[in-house]
Amino acid sequence: MKSLLSYLCVLSALCSLGAEPVRVATYNLQNYLVMDRMVDGQWRPAYPKPEPEKARIRAAILEVRPDILFLQEMGETMFLEELRTDLANAGLHYPYAVHFKAQDEVRQTAVLSRLAPKQVVKHRDLDFKYMDRRESVKRGLLEVSFEPVEGVMFRLFGVHLKSRWSDEKKDPESALRRVREAEACRDRVVARTLDLGERHYLVTGDFNDDLNSAPLRRFYQRGSLVLGWHVPATDSRKEWWTHYYRKQGSYTTVDGFILSEALKPALKQDSACIYDAPGVLEGSDHRMVYLDLDLSALKEDSR
Repeated sequence: MKSLLSYLCVLSALCSLGAEPVRVATYNLQNYLVMDRMVDGQWRPAYPKPEPEKARIRAAILEVRPDILFLQEMGETMFLEELRTDLANAGLHYPYAVHFKAQDEVRQTAVLSRLAPKQVVKHRDLDFKYMDRRESVKRGLLEVSFEPVEGVMFRLFGVHLKSRWSDEKKDPESALRRVREAEACRDRVVARTLDLGERHYLVTGDFNDDLNSAPLRRFYQRGSLVLGWHVPATDSRKEWWTHYYRKQGSYTTVDGFILSEALKPALKQDSACIYDAPGVLEGSDHRMVYLDLDLSALKEDSR
């Protein structure tokens, strides 16, 4: 009887998940992988992310408890499974995981989800003209579709645009390359949504640029076609930075969400939230950003 009751409780929780707001988060984990790094003041070649940093990351995820979590700077699949197992051992279960490796074989992206994906598309074929050659979108574009409310589907597009590091003298901070990556990703988003009559989508991740920058503007509008709206995000102190660059002592807003116009009515609040518990920067130089979507608000407006 006890086991039957437990089963019914789990089943009830799973069934009610679609009726509740869906919490979506994006989190750059800062090298959750093997690399040469400084650890406790010592240089460690080919060293995994230190356990204290992993613990801080887990603490953040366990407190926010997103239903869908888009991750950047994830290592190989084994690291994603490690994180998923550690979260499960702490009581947060993600039955579904998607790992995505594009051209960048070191820093990859991934999705952990409590909701079953309806479709997963890994866009590795995006390229663009850059200087005198063609280049690929370094980390590709990850597309995952969900239908948390019957008849209402939305598409999540995860991006991690090129960093500001560059070995191209004509593009010293990779500004032009980010614009070209953004254009390639944007055009694919349009082809996968508006061109097909699909209106409910969001683009999320680490854009590696400011809110009003040329790369971000590519996702807001293409010519006269309005594509999306950047969701403002603040922490408990009404601060809006999401990344701290320790070397320069600078704070920037590079992580967040862009919602399609049709998805805006599902937003539970006027802004997204930035996780800012004490010690959060001991896990990553980025702070997690999250929002809640009430997809039932789109029921009458769905296709």
